[in-house]
Amino acid sequence: MTATPQTLVGFKSLIDTEEFLDFFGIEYDPTFVNVNRLHILKQFSLLIAEIDEVFGDLTEAEKLAKYGEAFEEAYELFKTSSPIETRLFKVFKDKAKNFVSLDEISTEAGV
Repeated sequence: MTATPQTLVGFKSLIDTEEFLDFFGIEYDPTFVNVNRLHILKQFSLLIAEIDEVFGDLTEAEKLAKYGEAFEEAYELFKTSSPIETRLFKVFKDKAKNFVSLDEISTEAGV
C-alpha cells in the first residue's frame, strides 16, 4: 500500500475509516472500527465542519493537525459512549410516533 501524501489533497482522497486512521498515524483496534466506523466518520465530519468554520485562516499543516486531533477525538468518543447516546444519526434522534415514554405518562397523570 502506498502512503497517502500528508497534504489536503491527500486528505481529500481518503475514503475508509482505516485510511484516515493510517493517514493521521492513530493506532486502532480493527474490531472496534468495524463496529463503529459510520459513527466515527459522522462525528469526524461534524468536527471538521466546526474547525473549518472557527479556524478559517489556518495553514495546510495546522489544518491537518487539527483534523488529526478531531479524528482521534471522534474515535475515542465511541470507546466511552454508545451510538445511541451520541444521537448522530436521524434514526436515533427521532422518537417513534407510536411511543410514549414513562416520563410523559407521569407528567400527564400529574405524578
